[in-house]
Amino acid sequence: MAIRLGAHLLGLTDTLRFEPVARRVRARLDGKVVLDSTDAVLVWEPRRVVPMYAVPPGDLRARLTPGDARPVPDDLPPILGPVNFGLHLTPGQSHDLEIDGHAFPAAAFVPDDPDLGGRVVVEWGPFEWFEEAQPVTGHPHDPFKRIDVLASDRHLVVGLAGETLADTRRAAAVHETNLPVRWYVPHDDVRTDLLVGSRTTSICAYKGRASYVSVPPGALPGLPDGAPDIAWTYPHPLPEVAAVRGMFCFYAHLSDLTLDGVRQPRPENPWASPGDQERF
Repeated sequence: MAIRLGAHLLGLTDTLRFEPVARRVRARLDGKVVLDSTDAVLVWEPRRVVPMYAVPPGDLRARLTPGDARPVPDDLPPILGPVNFGLHLTPGQSHDLEIDGHAFPAAAFVPDDPDLGGRVVVEWGPFEWFEEAQPVTGHPHDPFKRIDVLASDRHLVVGLAGETLADTRRAAAVHETNLPVRWYVPHDDVRTDLLVGSRTTSICAYKGRASYVSVPPGALPGLPDGAPDIAWTYPHPLPEVAAVRGMFCFYAHLSDLTLDGVRQPRPENPWASPGDQERF
């Protein structure tokens, strides 16, 4: 029987996974190198969908102090992103990091698994990271994922509460491994008069820093409370996805997409609660 590869890889999320990398990995704090390794591995802890780097202790210029692991809440979603590093779902030892008088509680973790050779998994957030000489944001790049940006002339309409928010034949279809297709719409084909800026921002390791927009309360008759953070845009995307600069992408699980006249089912979002999926 043939194996559907994407489903097979997603089915491995309950296990501890690792993959050696050939690139040099460095981390800086206040301009000072605190980690420098050519012997790193990528580590995916159970239920994590993005990896973190683990390095030999000798490649980490910090003091490691064993600490108590954070208790794991019962209501965690089945899939976890790069946040809440201190929660671990595999046996091992948490450590505090101390670097030049700076303390980072539970910012390091040594899994018990012997295949990792005692390597230390290091939290991403406190540091500036580099793969070779290239700055990297968000989290390490996953060698088993890719992103393609394809220009499309299909007729895309984005609706919400019976109103049209975008109508275009100039969309960019962004295909990312294990994610629904994201449709990016040119600014001129979006009803920007129905949108307001949001303070929300996010970081994508592959696309850069995103800014968000919302439908304000009262803008749509069928949606008196509005729709916060319904879409995002990359004003200054990373070079690999420069084609989406300034375009808007609406959450497909929170809006109504019609493609070439065919209404598209709302995809499941593994990071959204059932209530969030149904809020609009």
